[in-house]
Amino acid sequence: MLTIRNIRKTFGNHTILRGIDLDIEKGSVVVILGPSGSGKTTFLRCLNALEMPEAGTIAFDGAAPLTIDFSQKPGKKDILALRRKSGMVFQHYNLFPHKTARENIMEGPVIVQGRPLAEARVEAEQLLAKVGLADRGDHYPYQLSGGQQQRVGIARALAIRPELMLFDEPTSALDPELVQEVLNTIKELAAEGWTMIVVTHEVKFALEVADVVVMMDGGVIVEQGSPDALFHRPQHERTKRFLQQIRAEG
Repeated sequence: MLTIRNIRKTFGNHTILRGIDLDIEKGSVVVILGPSGSGKTTFLRCLNALEMPEAGTIAFDGAAPLTIDFSQKPGKKDILALRRKSGMVFQHYNLFPHKTARENIMEGPVIVQGRPLAEARVEAEQLLAKVGLADRGDHYPYQLSGGQQQRVGIARALAIRPELMLFDEPTSALDPELVQEVLNTIKELAAEGWTMIVVTHEVKFALEVADVVVMMDGGVIVEQGSPDALFHRPQHERTKRFLQQIRAEG
């Protein structure tokens, strides 16, 4: 279980997150929806300290419990411990252009976690096969399609053996015909029981895969519930408006 309480974030005079509370069960898939500027990506980046909230706590239970209280200005050791708990998949892949797909996947285990090179290499090969790219290990990012690069990004996030997978709009930079291959990879991870938070506009994906759908707007959680309840019986006016808008666009 991951317990998130009162996450607050401001940029200058602009308040982005106004006290986010969220409970995430182990093995569950949480999909976050909301209009642009609602704070979805900032919230996700706060969960592994790519953005530092001014207040709030993040608590992992389980075999290696960890609690971070951002109001106490956590030090480098705490930040590193938090980042080791979660793997992040970015909108624009963020692969190292001068490294092969295999080397990109090995980077975290070897450089950050200090695992043996040979062990990391074997695991990288297994992860490439897992995301359907067993024959692309020696390819550089420029030799891969957007969908393939994003699948390398997913394998790289898995390589650190995280407790939590974070996906920030993983398909929004892709050509439409490449979206499904990435969504299928994420679906397979969901079926394996990975705990995931996915920021996306893919409503069909949310309906099929999510255990909980969270609607954010204006830096707060407006509404949350099962996909069926949120999509078919939304309670809040802002949720209804947002769903009408994306249906009109679709």
